[in-house]
Amino acid sequence: MFSAVFISVMPFSELSASSGMISDMSQFFSRVNTYRQHNFMCDRDVYYLGSRSRSKKMRKNIKHTYIYYILFILLSPILLSEAKAENITFAQAVEAAWAVDPGRTELNTNYRSAAARAEAAGSWFAGGPTVSGQYFDDHAIGSNEGYTTYQGGVSVPLWLPGQGSATVGVARAEALTIQERLHVARMAVAMRVLDTSANVVMAQRRLAIARIQRDTLEKIRASVIRGKHIGEMTLADQQIIASEIANAANEYSQSKEQVETATSALRILLGRPAVPDILSFDNVALAHDGLFSAESLENNDPRVRAARQAVHTAEAGVHLARASFMPNPEVGVAAIHEKQYGSPWDDRVGVTVSIPLPSDVRNVPMETDARNKLAAAINQEQQARRNVRQELAQVFSHLTATKDMFRNSVLSAENMNSRANEMNRSWQVGETSLVELLRARSAASSALQLRNQAEVAWHAAIIRTLIAAGEFQ
Repeated sequence: MFSAVFISVMPFSELSASSGMISDMSQFFSRVNTYRQHNFMCDRDVYYLGSRSRSKKMRKNIKHTYIYYILFILLSPILLSEAKAENITFAQAVEAAWAVDPGRTELNTNYRSAAARAEAAGSWFAGGPTVSGQYFDDHAIGSNEGYTTYQGGVSVPLWLPGQGSATVGVARAEALTIQERLHVARMAVAMRVLDTSANVVMAQRRLAIARIQRDTLEKIRASVIRGKHIGEMTLADQQIIASEIANAANEYSQSKEQVETATSALRILLGRPAVPDILSFDNVALAHDGLFSAESLENNDPRVRAARQAVHTAEAGVHLARASFMPNPEVGVAAIHEKQYGSPWDDRVGVTVSIPLPSDVRNVPMETDARNKLAAAINQEQQARRNVRQELAQVFSHLTATKDMFRNSVLSAENMNSRANEMNRSWQVGETSLVELLRARSAASSALQLRNQAEVAWHAAIIRTLIAAGEFQ
């Protein structure tokens, strides 16, 4: 006699998706009862593979195996609670990733530099003072009359009309541009946290299913071996189950690698070992957030704001180029001390003024460069608006699609489970081969995987919509 069990259960994390890990058994059974009302009860996904005979010993083995796996399912959330003790909210994950993001330090340095330039541009003069000195002596030409002249002066450049305020405006606009770029970088960090967290959750669910499949197939192989010894199973059946176990072992190894890779990437991104809870976001979160219109979302998108601020900076640069229509004039004071033969005086003091004249050689390149930068900034703003507009359309379409896909995948998984149950009953009475039953089992498992993928994608689409609405800025 032989007995075997096939279990395709919902991953453990689903039972605690809305409120974290379950702390005690009473809470677990309460959650199970809740899922029973929504047709997500684990026993819907339990399939029995019995022998063609219905002996008392076979039923006893099936019962014991069933109890073993149910206990495994019940205790798994408690056993895994310690490993998931570092769960944090998605907002906390974004804060943690932003705190250790390398680009943030660079942008903050750039912002402080731009703010310092704006403060320095408020100086009284357009530049630093110029000190000049001259010395003349007649000994160099062979004269012994003793004619010597000492001359020195200091001068400072003056602002042209409107040039000082324009310079301050450019520096402040640059600081605001960098500030908007900080918001863009933070949004990019939130997107990376979302993608990496979704990969971790999906990898964990895939590993949970792979672990149960591997252990279940081991039980089936033991039953097949016993059945072969008593003549109820064939060598072909044993070879088939051995092949399935090898495939299940490969799936388990790949799933474990995926979990380790995704977890490592998330740990590096957050700067600490933690997994944000992305499954708690649902339609209620969207309704509570109070999303604005698509036009409002477009105008408030950090990328559009940064591009618009870059246009303002370029406009300030054009204004500065027009205000700098000539080199800065200089004014200063000078003093002369002379020793000349028969001279009635030896010291003089005066005022110096230097006024360079405008020139197209200087002005035209400066003005054209400023206009080129403005044209480029306007083009980038228009491109940013188009990209954001298209992305918002995709975000909302993806949100609707993932919701429908999740609903359909749930129905598909339930139907495949029912089909596997029917195939199980047919196999027990000898109407279906073991190959067909294993195919039904594999199809049900694949449907469950697709259901998990659709659920994670739906929650991720909700968070992506909230990111577009500026929820995590």
